[in-house]
Amino acid sequence: MKPLIIVSGLGCTGYKIYNLLKLQGADVVGISDHEVTQKGHRPITIKPDDKIIVGNLRSSQVLLEAGIKKASTIVLANSDDALNVAILTQARILNPKIRIINRIYNHTLGARLDHTLVDHFSMSVPSLAAPIFAFSALGNQAIGHLKLFEETWALQEQIISKEHPWYGLTLTQLWDNLDQMLIYYLPKNSEIDLVSGVVNHQKLEVGDHIILANKAKIKRKRSFFLFNWLKAFLNINTYKQYAKSMIVVTLILLTLIFLATFTYLCVNGGISPVDALYFSVGMITGAGGKEEVAESAPDIIKVFTAVMMIVGAGIVGICYALINDFVLGSRLKQFWDAARVPTKNHYIICGLGNVAMEIVRELHRQGHEIVVIEPDHNNRFLQYVRSLKIPVIVEDASFAETLQGANLKGANAILVVTSNDMINVEIALTAKALSPKIPTILRVQDNQFAESVKEVFQFENVLSPTELATYSFAAAALGGRILGNGMTNDLLWVAIATMITPNHPFCGEIVQEIARKADFVPLYISRGDNNLHSWNLLETKLTDNDVLYLTIPATKLDQLWRLPPTSPLLIHSLFPQKQS
Repeated sequence: MKPLIIVSGLGCTGYKIYNLLKLQGADVVGISDHEVTQKGHRPITIKPDDKIIVGNLRSSQVLLEAGIKKASTIVLANSDDALNVAILTQARILNPKIRIINRIYNHTLGARLDHTLVDHFSMSVPSLAAPIFAFSALGNQAIGHLKLFEETWALQEQIISKEHPWYGLTLTQLWDNLDQMLIYYLPKNSEIDLVSGVVNHQKLEVGDHIILANKAKIKRKRSFFLFNWLKAFLNINTYKQYAKSMIVVTLILLTLIFLATFTYLCVNGGISPVDALYFSVGMITGAGGKEEVAESAPDIIKVFTAVMMIVGAGIVGICYALINDFVLGSRLKQFWDAARVPTKNHYIICGLGNVAMEIVRELHRQGHEIVVIEPDHNNRFLQYVRSLKIPVIVEDASFAETLQGANLKGANAILVVTSNDMINVEIALTAKALSPKIPTILRVQDNQFAESVKEVFQFENVLSPTELATYSFAAAALGGRILGNGMTNDLLWVAIATMITPNHPFCGEIVQEIARKADFVPLYISRGDNNLHSWNLLETKLTDNDVLYLTIPATKLDQLWRLPPTSPLLIHSLFPQKQS
């Protein structure tokens, strides 16, 4: 009997998780606090086999009606952290052993909950989607990502054609490559699994599908103090808008000083140019000095002096205010940020929300240069991004001047990831108008809209974070701490880690043989301080305390459901990964 899974909160994300779990054959019940609707508030047709309960999500009565007592897992899919925590507490009271998959935005709170509660797994839509955006910007058409060897790997699907460089090669030739791991194999004309194909030297034919993981390449950053100042000097045109008012006021002040000095020299030829300049500066700034220059002058010059003192005081006051704003306010940061904008080979990120922050972390970790454009001076992430020495342009990215200031034409790609779909489309179209060849990665909320926008406007990639994250939530609900997942031809497969115990059905089995029977693909085995890969992996007999990392179709996870209580599927975070 399959365990019962409850999905609480059938919004956009929750309803997709619910349907995906149904598609994988899971016994699933949905709970909604209102009539289930699509994003445009149109009621969704409930199918006869749907199990959906409408009521207060945190009500114990509603949870009991959904079967919380006998459920194995509950997925909290609401976008409100407080609501999810409230449901969490009620669910744990009713069923202390229930496994909880919690959609949560607050990373710190999520980490605390994971540490405090047994079988609690925090997941974030931005964290799950950001690597896909990053890989897309780098030119990879990624369908997902894995966390292996403490690194992020991009998942890609290769469809073999006669022109493909792998056409005619055997799976054996591709197997022994640790920088490009084979994840799953879907042959067009046979039912052979990947492991059998590797052992039997199966040749790749037209129409075969191969899922593989590519290791992210880390660029080494080299930063020198003099180089940074040289870059600032070369980028002087970039920040001229910030200095324009300062330059205007300074020129007016210098003009007044020159005019006064020239006037006093013409009226009183007995004074030196230095004395006239000294008096003019002191008179205009209010510092005083050499008053005899004006005391012996005609009345008209005294009136001139009085006017100059009043005007000068105003100009000097404005000048001091601008300097104070520049140094103590945000102008100095903007000035320095604009000065540090790279001239080429960088990535521009428009919008600085949760998704953008995760993209920034991913690209920064890989050593790429980044420029962030964000119109809100009070954005809560600004200080953190600047602490990473990433330049931030606090302007509206929909203006051509702003994108030009970010050196758009020299950038490798632009990622437009604000929370407003129409603003994203506007920014992306502006970027394409300025630089038609620049790769443009766009964020939209609705997946159907994403496909149409990509087709009509010919953007390189249009992605929906919710759509990208849905598979991970569904995979996590089906079992284990998920290392990654992918979707191919309506087949959801997941990458997980399982610890081998004496009662585990895989214990004592040769990896090659059990992989054929269970239809999984072994990635590697962690045994003590060593990792076993490639051919050694296939010939290894699984023993107690081995940690096996594998990919398996979600429909085959019921093999792990049948494990006795003494051999549970342990979470990935318990096992340190050390690359051999």
